[in-house]
Amino acid sequence: MAKIEIPYTPRYPEVHEILERTRFTVIVAHRRFGKTVLALNHLIKMALLQTKSMGRYAFVAPYLKQAKENTWEYFKHYTATLPNREVNESECSIRLPNGARIRLFGADNPDALRGPYLDGVILDEVAQMKPELWGEVVRPMLMDRPGWAVFIGTPKGINLFSELYNRASTEQANGNPNWAALCYPVNVTNALPPGEVEDARRELSENAFRQEMLCDFNASNDDNLISQDEVEGALAREPNWEIINQYPLIVGVDVARFGGDSTVFFGRRHNYAYRPVVLNGYSNTEVAHRLMAHIAEFHPSQVNIDQGQGTGVIDLVRDLTHTRDVIINEIPFGSKAGQPEKYFNRRAEMWVHLRDWLRAGGILPNYTECANALRLELCAPMYSFDNQGRIKLEPKENIKERIQRSPDLGDALALTFATDTYPDERAVFPNLERKYGPEAGPRLRDWVMGKREKKEWQPW
Repeated sequence: MAKIEIPYTPRYPEVHEILERTRFTVIVAHRRFGKTVLALNHLIKMALLQTKSMGRYAFVAPYLKQAKENTWEYFKHYTATLPNREVNESECSIRLPNGARIRLFGADNPDALRGPYLDGVILDEVAQMKPELWGEVVRPMLMDRPGWAVFIGTPKGINLFSELYNRASTEQANGNPNWAALCYPVNVTNALPPGEVEDARRELSENAFRQEMLCDFNASNDDNLISQDEVEGALAREPNWEIINQYPLIVGVDVARFGGDSTVFFGRRHNYAYRPVVLNGYSNTEVAHRLMAHIAEFHPSQVNIDQGQGTGVIDLVRDLTHTRDVIINEIPFGSKAGQPEKYFNRRAEMWVHLRDWLRAGGILPNYTECANALRLELCAPMYSFDNQGRIKLEPKENIKERIQRSPDLGDALALTFATDTYPDERAVFPNLERKYGPEAGPRLRDWVMGKREKKEWQPW
């Protein structure tokens, strides 16, 4: 077979060596690193070396139009020297001399990508793709032959790309040769002139520079209400039970609205949030009975239930809970805020109090599945200001569309701030003592603490 050369000189030959021996590789790189050119040339080389008949390869960008504008000309340029190549402009595909075919796709139309198999695929700017594209469409197509995948991009918060990078890092650390995680921040590659980097540092916000140039997944967008750093800090803190147990337990209940949503009970005592209870597929009656069982076991002082889908639950719990020691509060997310001059509605007010609680030392439950979900949900809401200068959160439907799940955990935790905010609740016991005498505070402390002060809620 005649020697074939591609008009490409690798800037990072060591990356190509890793790509050629690893089945799944995640490359996190700063802007202007040259990751797209690197990846598509790897794709061309692997397709040329294909020994199986009818090789099928794909390059997937977030949008097909974007792929045509940014990538198609590169593919034609780097394959121009190949004899007998066939270019199909209408479907953006190239057939190589050995019969292998490379085609461009957009993640915005996953149905066009579906087919019998793939021998290799590049997913470019994965952070902008929906999670199901990989799990439900691409991954099954790599099983038959089997095929390989390369994921490339720049951090953009917590999403499919960050999850894949974390998985690759874990698999690589555990010695799995099928996975590799590579990260190239600008201060490591020296790919850009120092003056340009300094200009970017001055022109971009701190969060944008950390994301775009330093490849920091924990940097948030400037319009995110809660930052990744604030969530990570809350997950890392340790509880002081001697202090925490002096405060009442408040429970937020977000009742599932649709089939894919979850009902969540989230308990918080002062600066500590307990491991939440997550229920799927339960009727309102079943939710009410489960909630009453938790009330009986953990003795919260208040239970704040979302009014939107929780009306039936609220009525049942009020009818069937035979205790005057717990207050059942009906919380309408869209109602007027307690401080209407500052917040567009009650939902925005609760979430801001949640953010302030995190900043003031709040502690989140650090269990793997729960922590990962909290990272995604708490950092998802974006905020803006209305024409009166009040803080307004984006609609829940928009969040669900972007992160492909409903922020039920976040809403349930926010509900614990609907009637009692941190750190204002520090005054609970001194106020009782002033109003009812010196014995009132200690009696309430004993009642709140009971014998279950360190017991976790039902496992996830």
